[in-house]
This record gives sequence, structure tokens and C-alpha cells, in this order.
Amino acid sequence: MQRKDEILKKYFGYDSFREGQEWLIDNMLACNDVVGVMPTGAGKSICYWVPAMIFEGITLVISPLISLMKDQVNALTQAGVMAAFINSSLTPKQYSMALDNARNGKYKIIYVAPERLLSEEFLCFAQDVNISMVTIDEAHCISQWGQDFRPSYIKIVDFIDRFENRPLLSAFTATATAQVREDIINILKLDDPKVLVTGFDRKNLYFEVQKPDDKFLALTDFLHDKRDKTGIIYASTRKTVEEVCDKLCKVGYETTRYHAGLTDTERVKNQDDFIFDKCQIIVATNAFGMGIDKSNVSFVVHYNMPKNIESYYQEAGRAGRDGEPADCILLYGGQDVRTNMYFIEMAKDVEYPDKETERLVKERDRERLKEMTFYCHTNDCLREYILKYFGEIGSNFCGNCGSCNTNFESIDITIDAQKIISCIKRVAGRYGVKTIIDIVRGSKNEKILRLGLDKITTYNVMENTSAKRVRDIINYLVLNEYLLITNDEFPIVKMTNKATDVLFNGVNLQMKLTKDTEKTLKKSGMKVTTSVIASSPALMERLKKLRLTIASEQRVPAFVVFSNATLTDMCIKLPKSNNELLEVSGVGQVKLQRYGKLFLSEISTFIADEESGTASAG
Repeated sequence: MQRKDEILKKYFGYDSFREGQEWLIDNMLACNDVVGVMPTGAGKSICYWVPAMIFEGITLVISPLISLMKDQVNALTQAGVMAAFINSSLTPKQYSMALDNARNGKYKIIYVAPERLLSEEFLCFAQDVNISMVTIDEAHCISQWGQDFRPSYIKIVDFIDRFENRPLLSAFTATATAQVREDIINILKLDDPKVLVTGFDRKNLYFEVQKPDDKFLALTDFLHDKRDKTGIIYASTRKTVEEVCDKLCKVGYETTRYHAGLTDTERVKNQDDFIFDKCQIIVATNAFGMGIDKSNVSFVVHYNMPKNIESYYQEAGRAGRDGEPADCILLYGGQDVRTNMYFIEMAKDVEYPDKETERLVKERDRERLKEMTFYCHTNDCLREYILKYFGEIGSNFCGNCGSCNTNFESIDITIDAQKIISCIKRVAGRYGVKTIIDIVRGSKNEKILRLGLDKITTYNVMENTSAKRVRDIINYLVLNEYLLITNDEFPIVKMTNKATDVLFNGVNLQMKLTKDTEKTLKKSGMKVTTSVIASSPALMERLKKLRLTIASEQRVPAFVVFSNATLTDMCIKLPKSNNELLEVSGVGQVKLQRYGKLFLSEISTFIADEESGTASAG
């Protein structure tokens, strides 16, 4: 029997496990059910791939998306592991052939869609073979309180209950609050599971929120020096996806699009064009991305604010999977809140078992939207805000986000806060934020006049203050719990007990505002490159071209051959022999046999060219 460390090196090319991987693997090998909550890019797949290759039987991996299965099976096959997937993309003949091959012991790992689990043919197969472990990927999908609830995941429970001898269960996700983790354990009926939350921090990601008057101008400013980078731009609607994609194409960016309104054929083509590096940028709705294991995404821009922190962090986390510095930029606009509220109230693709559950889920969704909105308004460390949301304690200063890298000055807002709180008190907390802003700024719109709100004493008390400044102050008061916004379909703003201290007890309030000066650090955040790459970009380009040639011949994405991080390590170590190439992170025995000669030759040629003064990227 192969040891876990031997498998890790031989097939996947790593000398040591990342944080949490070995602990989870050891517990699975000890036949304990496990739950692993690990951020995107932390190596969740290794956690169940390694024990799957040690167990005598087959490991089933339940996965929600076809694209995810294809990428994972491609990666396993490239590493020398026999694997297959079973989903609706297979013809009946291919489906039967895959099951026959599995019965004959050809595969150690089989990916399967949850919709297939209870089909008669698959159930017969499952009873015929030795299934050692069932792994549930994207396990948060089983919880109605998760950000991406999928009713098909409930079928997993019925499937497991069919086994006379229950297999080991393991569940993995990147984003799960304590309540969602509890749901995963209870719904799947896990047996005294060992739970590991490795932490949600992705130190290589730079976070920033911008509030531009012109979002497309802000986007092109950000993209200006990223002509050679790959990225995803998320937009909330199909219409916005089309508009942004068209505009980017017109100004010279190789861009494609992805949303549910396209034909299946075009969606697959556009996704493949992005994955295979034929297009630099993909503009997409949130229909794109789950399970897209593309390691060289160096930026994710949210053109619109997502509806919750979980979705945002999962989507933003598709950047920097190779461990290299990457940017996560959110372009916020007030309309984003209204759009998301509409999606929550009018959700047509969510199944609710009863009206009470629908009410509770929508109330929770509105609460999460509020938390997302606060993220866009806080001047405190953005990384700390995210970590705190998931139950972790961060530092007050990460040094790698828009807030930490911005010069702020504190201003006294006590009098303005008193005016706003007094207004809310006088209208007995019956109105939303916009109406409060209209009252204190003296608006003469029809609603204000019809309701007689122009007659109260706080009407027009902030006539010389911009609506944006008033809204910023209200956001500050909510973030610091002087005010609260209800979770109703039509949210209203109310006072908390702390608000009376501002009105009557002399509490002084200071709010941070951005100075009109340049940022102390580069807006793009932690842009660290190895000295080797900085001084020898030609070698990296040559290795990338070689990788692309191999990938094109084998019809797999380039990162499946070797990740950018592996190519970077080659540039640093400049291996000259097979043994030296095995010391490169991400190079195992299988890939050494397949590609070692080609990459060693390219490196050798580069060194010779450099010594003779002829090295180039071409």
C-alpha cells in the first residue's frame, strides 16, 4: 500500500501537505467522517484524492456542476490517476461504458452529479461495487441557509440511506458560517464528524471597494496595465454582461461572455475560450464560476455588488488560486442594493417547502444583503470585515486592502449625527434611508409634501450637505450600532439604545473620510514578483508558450499541465536534471515522465541563449 506522502509527491508533485490537509486525510484513513471548510485555493481536492487512492474501493465525489467535474477529472488524468465523471453530458452509451469500466476496477475516483444518484442504473451500480467513501463537494449547497442552496443535494441523504454498509462520508466547502456547518452535519447525518476550519484568510488577495460615478471608466482604468493578465468580471444582470463585454471588445480587450441566456453551445464555447486562454477576460453573471479550477486568474472585478458576503468571497476567491498576488475589486453603486433586493423578493429559481420557510429564508437573505452593503461602506480593514463575518478574529490592519492603503482623516460628525437621529425619532422610525435623507436635505418631492414631512422641525436642517455625505453618515451610524435597518421587504431605519447617548449624553462621534491625497501604497496592493521573473520575463514567457503548445495538443487547459506557480518555481530553481526538476513544486513522477524532457530542454536553451546574449520572449 502506498503511503500518503508518496502519493502526494508521485502524482501531484508536492513535498509536503498544506495546512489542514494531513489532519483531514489522517482522520479519513482512520474511518472518521470529516467536514473540511477551507478557502478557495487551499487544496481541498487533495484531501479526498489521497485517501481515495489508498482505500481499496471506489470514492464517489458528488459535485454540482459539469464544468467542475471535467476540470477535476482532467487534472487527475494528467497526474496519472484513473478517474471519470457521470453526468448529463454523457450519451447513454458513454454512461453505460463508464459504469462498466468502474465495475471492472478501472477508476478509483468517480465524479457524479447529485441528480444521477437515485437513477435506477446508478443505484444498481452502487450496490454492485465497493464504495469506500462518498465525498460531498460544495457541501454548503445542502443548506437552505447557505448562499447557493440546491434542492438536488437533498437526494444525497436518500442515496446514502440505501447502503447496507454505509461508506465513509466527507464534506468540503470554501464558505460556510457556523449555522451552515451545523446544517451540513445534521442533514447528512454525519457520524461524530471531525470538523476542521483552516481559516478563511487569503493573504495573496488584495481587496478594494470603489464607488465611481462611471463604472466602465473605473474598470478600464483598472485594466490599463493588465493587458497580459487573465480575469473575471462579474455583473448582476445579463444586460450588463452584454454591455460590458461589448464595450471591452471595442476598446481592444480579448473578452467573452457567460450568462444563462446564451445557448448551451455558446456557453460551453465561451467558457472553454476563457479556460484555454483564448480570451483574456470573461464577463459573466454568477452562473459562471463554481468549480472553475483555473489557477492563473489574476483579478476578479465585481461590476455590481453581490447579494451576500459568502457569494462575494467565493467569487472573488477565484483569483489567485496559484498563490500569486491577485486583485479583488468591487465597483459599488446604490442601484446594486435595489437590484439585489428585487432578486431576493422575486426569486423564481428557489424551491421553498412552505410559506414560513420562504419568509425565514428571505428575511435571512435581506440580513445578508445588509452585511454586504456595510462591507461596501466601511472604512475599516476589508479583510478583517470578511474574516469577522465568518467568525474569525483578524487584525485591524492587513496592509493589503483598499482601506488599509488609503489615507484617512477623522472629522467630527456629532452635530450631523444628532440631526439625523433626531429626524428618525420625530418620524417614529417609520421610513427608510432615502426618505430620511430627503427630509433633512429639504426635498420637495411629492411623497415628502403629501405626508407633511416638510412640517417637522428637522426638515431642511442639512440643506448644504450632499445626499452622499448624509448617506455615508447614516451608514457609519448603522455600522456602529447607533441605528439599525430592518429586514423587511421595505426596510426602515430605526434608533437603537445607543442613539440616545448621542442625543442626550454628550457622546462624541468621529468618522474617517478619505483625504484628497494619493494613497500611501499602490492601489493595486501587494504586487510582489520574484526577482527571477522580474529580471528574466523571457524564461517565463517561453515556458508558458511551451505549456500552451502541449495543452493545445492534448486539448486540456494550460494550467492542467503545470500551474503558473510551478512555472515560477522552475524559473527560480532553473533545474538541469530530472532529480532537480522533481524538486520543483507541482512536478511529480507522472508529469516528469510526460513533460520533463521538454521543459528541461527549454530551460537549458534559455540559459544558453542568455549566456550568449540572445535570450528573448519570442
